[in-house]
Amino acid sequence: MKSLLRPALSLFALLSVLTGLIYPLAVTGIGQLMFAQTANGSILAVDGRPVGSALIGQSFTAAQHFWGRPSATGPFPYNAAVSSGSNLGPLNPALAEAVKARLEALKAADPGNDNPVPVDLMTASGSGLDPDISLAAAYYQAPRVANARGLPVEQVRALIGQQAARPWLGILGEPRVNVLRLNLALDGREVQPLD
Repeated sequence: MKSLLRPALSLFALLSVLTGLIYPLAVTGIGQLMFAQTANGSILAVDGRPVGSALIGQSFTAAQHFWGRPSATGPFPYNAAVSSGSNLGPLNPALAEAVKARLEALKAADPGNDNPVPVDLMTASGSGLDPDISLAAAYYQAPRVANARGLPVEQVRALIGQQAARPWLGILGEPRVNVLRLNLALDGREVQPLD
C-alpha cells in the first residue's frame, strides 16, 4: 500500500503546484504583459475617472444617445453579476411580447423612421451584456439621435463610421460599433483607457 500511496501523493502535489500555481501565474503574467488593457477589464475613463467597460453594455435610454442591444439580465439590465439570456424559446409567447414591446419603444422614440428595425435592437444577446451593436442598428438610430441633438444626420452617420470596428483580419466577425464609445464620442468626451 505504501508503495502506491507515495507516488500518488507526489503526483498530486506536483500537479497541484503545476495547475494551481504555475499555470495561473504564467497565464496572468502573459495577459498583463501582452494584453494589459483587456486583461484588466477594458475600463474606459474620461478625465481620469472610470465611466464603464468597453466589454460590458450599459443602459442608455435618452433619445440623444444610441441604445444598445436589449439585456435580459435581472433584476436590472446589463447586470454583470448575473450574465444570462432570457432562455425563452422561439415558441414562447413571452419572447414574442418582449420583442413586440421593444419594437414599439423604438417606433415611439422615432415615429418617422420607416426603415426596417435591425434584429439586434429587438432581441437580447445570450449574455445580456453585449456592448456592441451592428452598423445597421447604429445607422437606424442616427436620425433619432441627430434630431434630439439638433445635428445634421450626416454628421452623426460620419461619427458612426469613425467609431466602427471592422472584422478581425478582415474576415472574423461582423462590422460593429461599441455603444459606450460611440455615445462618449457623440458627447465630445475624450476617452482614455484606464491604466
